[in-house]
Amino acid sequence: MKTAAESVVSREKSLNSASNDFGIPKTTLFRYVMKIKQARDGEKIKFCPNYSVRRVFTDEEELLLANYITNASKLHYGLSPKSARLLAFEFAEANHKDVPSSWILNQTAGEDWFSGFMKRHCSLSLRAPEATSLSRATSFNRTNVSAFFDNLEHVMERNHFGAHQIFNVDETGMTTVQRPNKVIAARGSKQVGKVTSAERGALVTICCAVNAVGNSVPPFFIFPRVYFKEMMISGAPPGSKGTAYPSGWMTAEFFSRISQTLCESHQMFSR
Repeated sequence: MKTAAESVVSREKSLNSASNDFGIPKTTLFRYVMKIKQARDGEKIKFCPNYSVRRVFTDEEELLLANYITNASKLHYGLSPKSARLLAFEFAEANHKDVPSSWILNQTAGEDWFSGFMKRHCSLSLRAPEATSLSRATSFNRTNVSAFFDNLEHVMERNHFGAHQIFNVDETGMTTVQRPNKVIAARGSKQVGKVTSAERGALVTICCAVNAVGNSVPPFFIFPRVYFKEMMISGAPPGSKGTAYPSGWMTAEFFSRISQTLCESHQMFSR
């Protein structure tokens, strides 16, 4: 902005050419050019947007709000934009702040305030949260984590496992009908479709294991069926195994079978 405005003031470029070259709206550039021309000697001009217009809270109060929102997200109780605006209004009322009339009418802070608040605090951003169950959120605490690492230390000291003997096992879900990629269509089309085998597919559970040196075990499939047939894993990676369960979920019986497969793979890697 500064370079574009100074080029116009020094008559190196016209207003239109500077607007096109720097990608700045002509009216905005004209406003900054007039600021330079009307500025007094030694007066500093800000060449950036002023997000502090009509601020309701001080820097310290906004920092308290930002810290509260950050801590809430870390506790898996993140605030939506609407909830953050309600919180700002309640915070302003509690501190007897002078707020716009629209805040009092709608009983919430305005969208323009929230937009400026987010721009003033670049450490905050809108994120899509991952669904986390209450049991998982409450179980992840200092006591349980300390107990886990204490048990891990005892096991490592007793057995002296090597990197090739330490596996990371995790399960994931994969649908039989994948989401199609974006396609090119006519602008303004109300409905754009792409042919798939079905509109809704069945969810198949897949369990994978990789050890610390990078060796992987063939995946284990759990199909939502009553009976398993070998044709279900046709085209799967060599060595893959599968089974069937009506719900398609992982059970203790299947996990024991996976553990047996890991033991067999461990013997193969040891050789």
